[in-house]
Amino acid sequence: MSWGTELWDQFDNLEKHTQWGIDILEKYIKFVKERTEIELSYAKQLRNLSKKYQPKKNSKEEEEYKYTSCKAFISTLNEMNDYAGQHEVISENMASQIIVDLARYVQELKQERKLNFHDGRKAQQHIESCWKQLESSKRRFERDCKEADRAQQYFEKMDADINVTKADVEKARQQAQIRHQMAEDSKADYSSILQKFNHEQHEYYHTHIPNIFQKIQEMEERRIVRIGDSMKTYAEVDRQVIPIIGKCLDGIVKAAESIDQKNDSQLVIEAYKSGFEPPGDIEFEDYSQPMKRTVSDNSLSNSRGEGKPDLKFGGKSKGKLWPFIKKNKLMSLLTSPHQPPPPPPASASPSAVPNGPQSPKQQKEPLSHRFNEFMTSKPKIHCFRSLKRGLSLKLGATPEDFSNLPPEQRRKKLQQKVDELNKEIQKEMDQRDAITKMKDVYLKNPQMGDPASLDHKLAEVSQNIEKLRLETQKFEAWLAEVEGRLPARSEQMRRQSGLYDSQNPPAVNNCAQDRESSPDGSYTEEQSQESEVKVLATDFDDEFDDEEPLPAIGTCKALYTFEGQNEGTISVVEGETLYVIEEDKGDGWTRIRRNEDEEGYVPTSYVEVYLDKNAKGAKTYI
Repeated sequence: MSWGTELWDQFDNLEKHTQWGIDILEKYIKFVKERTEIELSYAKQLRNLSKKYQPKKNSKEEEEYKYTSCKAFISTLNEMNDYAGQHEVISENMASQIIVDLARYVQELKQERKLNFHDGRKAQQHIESCWKQLESSKRRFERDCKEADRAQQYFEKMDADINVTKADVEKARQQAQIRHQMAEDSKADYSSILQKFNHEQHEYYHTHIPNIFQKIQEMEERRIVRIGDSMKTYAEVDRQVIPIIGKCLDGIVKAAESIDQKNDSQLVIEAYKSGFEPPGDIEFEDYSQPMKRTVSDNSLSNSRGEGKPDLKFGGKSKGKLWPFIKKNKLMSLLTSPHQPPPPPPASASPSAVPNGPQSPKQQKEPLSHRFNEFMTSKPKIHCFRSLKRGLSLKLGATPEDFSNLPPEQRRKKLQQKVDELNKEIQKEMDQRDAITKMKDVYLKNPQMGDPASLDHKLAEVSQNIEKLRLETQKFEAWLAEVEGRLPARSEQMRRQSGLYDSQNPPAVNNCAQDRESSPDGSYTEEQSQESEVKVLATDFDDEFDDEEPLPAIGTCKALYTFEGQNEGTISVVEGETLYVIEEDKGDGWTRIRRNEDEEGYVPTSYVEVYLDKNAKGAKTYI
């Protein structure tokens, strides 16, 4: 099968076919080029997608990725990033192994095709020239033959005519001979040219054209083989990255299998465990005897207890309700008198003090009011330090000792801070050692540098180490304090804080355990507890030196003289006008202020209150 023998007369069609073959090759190159662009675009989109969902550094979102499910998601994003890299490899390999190679081959193919068809056209032009030469000699031979025949006929006519002279006959005979000679010469020339043409034509159709067409056929077959090889390379480029892509997918599966729901649940406990214990039961308060009202040992209106030698906030207590008390209510509980208000003097009639504790409606209000407080209040404040924490949160500042956090979370933060400080200390110590070694080198080799030039730097590093150590001791003290107050600790934590515990035994009392009933149900106090509460109250005052005073919500007029002898109360004289800063919360006491420095509680039945309707927090009484 050869194009030279089978397609000897299809020169033009072969020219069109080979041009179509080159167009197909260029189209395939364009296809692969667009595929590489798609791969690059896909890889870029995958990388952007992976980057979009990566947790931001130094953000709350980054802390949330400690759970195994989130870690698996991060691993998936990383594997997708590697997956995108493999698509970039596909694009690069296709560009280098297919596009560049085929583009160069197309240029060579075009050049080879041009030369082959140029030789074909040259051979075609040569045979056409031979054909024209043959036709020309043929026409000349035909013309000469006709001229010789006419000259012979004229001679014969002149020779038969008796009227023509002999000279004319001779002339005609010579002319006829000349014409015959010319015809013979034309015949010989025509014969020679014909033989030459036949030879050229045979060479053209049996040698030149078959050779040229054979080259074109081989060129076309090489093109076909080359495009087939390119398609194989196209598939092989994909196949080469399949194992790596498989590893990426295996990595995603492995990350998914590493998800541990139990571990995540434990992390939730560690993240949000406050260290508090649930509040105990609220005991029944007997209001059947209005004037002899007693307070149960778990009542929210008390903050002192009996039989508790150590009073520390933050310990555990069965009856602890601190997390559920709002700040302003806690302030009232901590500073309000710890006993029922005294009845007004006997001279006063119940109608004179409509808001006094004698009212039946007023007797029922404390229990419902306390219950509503218990059900609606949010677990914000824990003790005196927590009050300061609340103010810090309002101001947008985080306390240095992390006192704004629950005990367990605070311990974790303090431990983390101690670890960071230890790392910084180690870093500074390494730097100090390096400077010391350099100084020793300078001492041994003075030409390398002045040892005295390092003294300032060495002193600075030593000073930094000392500062960091003091800072570490401060945080370790806070950590030991927190670990001493936690209700339950692991053995490791016990070992870490053992020294502190031996020197300062942890107390397990809190604000809610500062109340206890006597055997007969009445409220009792001991001197030691009272002194401790006073000390804590002093601490409380120190921590709130910068707190703004509560705004006045109205005024009141003293109906009777009241001698404020208990802690948190204030003395008033009958007829005196004072500012109201906190209404009666149902316990029979109203908080008033005489001036910026004097404020306290008086029995509600001893004063007549006039509330400002426009004041914040004021209620309207009809």
